[in-house]
Amino acid sequence: MARICSKRNIKTRNRLKKHKIRTLLRQKAKALERTIGEHAKVIQDLKASINRGQIETSFLQQMPAVATFAVIHWVFDTSSELEGYGFPFDRPHLIFYQRLKVIHSEIKQIMDARLGNENKTHKPFHKLFRSIKKIIDDQGLSQTVAQMEEKAEVFDRLRKALCIALPKGKKGLNDDGDESDVKTIEEKVKEFREQITTDKDLWRKDDYKKMIKQIDTYWEKLFADPIHVETPNGRVIIQPQRTNNILERFFRDFKRRNRKKSGTVSLSKTLKSILADTPLVKNLDNEDYFKIILAGCRTLEQRFERIDSDIVVKELKEAQKKSEKISPELKRVIRQPNLPQKIGALFAY
Repeated sequence: MARICSKRNIKTRNRLKKHKIRTLLRQKAKALERTIGEHAKVIQDLKASINRGQIETSFLQQMPAVATFAVIHWVFDTSSELEGYGFPFDRPHLIFYQRLKVIHSEIKQIMDARLGNENKTHKPFHKLFRSIKKIIDDQGLSQTVAQMEEKAEVFDRLRKALCIALPKGKKGLNDDGDESDVKTIEEKVKEFREQITTDKDLWRKDDYKKMIKQIDTYWEKLFADPIHVETPNGRVIIQPQRTNNILERFFRDFKRRNRKKSGTVSLSKTLKSILADTPLVKNLDNEDYFKIILAGCRTLEQRFERIDSDIVVKELKEAQKKSEKISPELKRVIRQPNLPQKIGALFAY
């Protein structure tokens, strides 16, 4: 099932990348941040306006720029809808597109309410609308997203039927479904299978035929009866694993440890970097090279002690500034339920 979602996910990602929409939105956010001035105060004014459902006269001129700044960050805040499971359980590119679509709709309503009057004050809305409109008008992207939404809905139905890695679950991908009765799960999967095979629109597509064939192939292993084993301590009941979750969990743990150690996400990069760094370590056997590295110190430990900690701290702070983390005030605003709709309502006059 993950395979049939993957193809559309890659298409969606590549199409969004081709439009360079993320880069464009970040540029707009930075430009707006310079325009709106004192960041904390204007965000507080925005929050107050949303809570009252009315814009104060003193804040009227700044409101469109601040609201546009906030909704851009809301578009990027896809993590608030993710479960931390990774693809295909989480679909960040799909959520990103769906949020663009929401913003496009809300700004269009604002423009329609003002009869398309593109005055100077409301230019931030109009500029953002034009940027997003290119994405919404992309018929190829729209078709791919529609296909992905359909397949994601089917995937989530199968996920619920199997009772593994459920939405809002606390175990995440480490959920073995141990608390679920196998016979009950089997009945749910039978029902799911029946729904797919009797749906004329779905069953005519090869992707779903392949999915059902895969389920049928491993049916006995998915719903195998418990195995009774006699041991010196008595009879033990073993429930065969319905998935390869144990092996995958081991691999995820291996990747996680390497990620913490190296800072790289991909395991292949870690393996490649080991080969690339080997000559550098080997160079320490070269006496002249080693002397250059030591710079008068007797050991590598002494050489590291000479590094100015203030410089390290300064560089770390600079790196944090460049990480584009948003302020707690802004995060509280963009995490409000239905933020785009609330902002749209403020301009419905």
